[in-house]
Amino acid sequence: MPSWKEKHGKIQTTKLLVVGAGGIGCELLKNLAATGFQNVHVIDLDTIDISNLNRQFLFRKEHVSSSKAEIATKVVKQFCPSINLGFDHASIFEEEFNVEFFKKFDMVLNALDNKKARNHVNRMCHAANKPLIESGSSGYFGQVQVIMRGKTECYECQEKPATQKTFPGCTIRNTPSEHIHCTVWAKHVFNQLFGEVDIDDDVSPDMEAEDTENPNETGNSQDDEAAKEPAPIGTRKWAESVNFDAAKVFDKLFFQDIQYLVKMDHLWKQRKPPTPLSFSVATNTGESLSFADAQNKDTSIWSIATCANVFAGCVRELLKEIKMNPDVTLSFDKDHPIIMAFVAACANVRAHLFSIHTKTMFEIKAMAGNIIPAIASTNAIVAGMIVTEAVKMIDGNANVKCSFIRSQPNPRGKIFLEDAPYPPNPKCYVCSETREVFIYVNPAEMTVGALRDKVLMQELNMLQPDVMDTNTANVVLSSDGDTDSLLPKKLSEISIEDGAILTCDDFMQDMVLKLFIRRANHLRGDNFEIARSDKEKDEEAARKREEEKHRLEEEENKKKMEADRKSEEEERRKRKVDEKESSEEPDVKRTRVEEQNGGEENENQILAME
Repeated sequence: MPSWKEKHGKIQTTKLLVVGAGGIGCELLKNLAATGFQNVHVIDLDTIDISNLNRQFLFRKEHVSSSKAEIATKVVKQFCPSINLGFDHASIFEEEFNVEFFKKFDMVLNALDNKKARNHVNRMCHAANKPLIESGSSGYFGQVQVIMRGKTECYECQEKPATQKTFPGCTIRNTPSEHIHCTVWAKHVFNQLFGEVDIDDDVSPDMEAEDTENPNETGNSQDDEAAKEPAPIGTRKWAESVNFDAAKVFDKLFFQDIQYLVKMDHLWKQRKPPTPLSFSVATNTGESLSFADAQNKDTSIWSIATCANVFAGCVRELLKEIKMNPDVTLSFDKDHPIIMAFVAACANVRAHLFSIHTKTMFEIKAMAGNIIPAIASTNAIVAGMIVTEAVKMIDGNANVKCSFIRSQPNPRGKIFLEDAPYPPNPKCYVCSETREVFIYVNPAEMTVGALRDKVLMQELNMLQPDVMDTNTANVVLSSDGDTDSLLPKKLSEISIEDGAILTCDDFMQDMVLKLFIRRANHLRGDNFEIARSDKEKDEEAARKREEEKHRLEEEENKKKMEADRKSEEEERRKRKVDEKESSEEPDVKRTRVEEQNGGEENENQILAME
């Protein structure tokens, strides 16, 4: 085996790209420096939030609002000055981080916190043919996955659950992209207003991030103007100053704080900025239900006007409850109807501001009761295993493993498990030779815009899709905006019906896939269903398998019946033979007696003649 010195030489020359400088990323950068890696580059868009300090040990209180990638780089260099550690405070989705950029590195290590970014890095590594070590943690659960093109399954070979339980504070406070982010934020709002105030649950945006983001900008920029604004006042303090006036508290959360966020230009380079909303406008947005009526419709999606009414009603009811029991501190309880209605209303209003689809209170209740915190020790174990597998791959060791951390010991008493990577999934639309996705829609109701935004960009995580109808050679979507006039049209209006095949090309990810359209009349509006294979073909194949199974069973039954018939015939034949022998036996005896008697008579006759 190669000596450690030989391995160490390879380690020093290996170029690594680390994506993410949060909980796992901090531990990972420290481990890489301590192991002897000399050429590392880290990318992270987020800034340091005060809630990060309990587990992201490279950061201190004075670093709050600074770039995670920048501060992590500076701190690591303090204890390892020889390391060539570079950073980018940017989104991994930016065009500069293209396939050619990924080809500069020997290996990519993911320390991300969301599915969309993981999918993107997975595709970029596949296109650049670079090994990827994927990782993640959720409470006491953790995992490390080794991904090698053509040898192991990629990150998207298996469908991932949609629900994520652990979220970074900066995403919750500043840049939500999923409804669950809004639900977590709404729970924090409840705690800030009515529960036990926790500094980690702050819901106000932090304007200090702009001081380190653009230190050399002139005072004419919008960012500098935003930096000069006074920081938003704390939620509880504001509420107390206005005697918990529901309309004013609403305006604080959804108008004033959102205005602060909009001024933070660097957050919206790759995102659509939110839209501030006042209480007076909200109460006139959509059909309005009363507070009491809304509570009886927990399986219906409330309008924004209804959410505003529910917000105001819940504030009044919760204040009454506090006054009745002043010594009891309220805490979130998903089974408390007023608390749950408050969280649902807040979550839906915030989702609306960030152009995220709203949900029913029933759905929000399921999400709100299923969230767990991040654990520092889990991140440390995960980061250690990332480096372990990276060293194996650098050394050419084929015995790489996927690692899993459990919250409870298995029957053998282990909480840390290893397994060999699975082979690629032949039906994967990212890493297989046949990249196919089947979408079930109602072409008469789904729009071209929804196809782009909901299906291609949200569900399939494409960045800049260009789409062509292979049957007609018509361009359906163009990333340069030439087809924007088609966005409001229904699919059926541009002759995309059942059986249509769309070629979808994302030049940013160097990815082409075929999208097969299947009609599903039971779906309404922009709703759709995604499958990795054709359901009709699968059902037909399943039906044929079932028919073949029945045919084989029938043949087996026929053979058995034929064998039983032959067995019965043989039994009958034997019985007949036995019966025949039994019936012939007395006649044989009688014949012998007669022959014997006849012999005696003949003998007597002979003697008489003599």
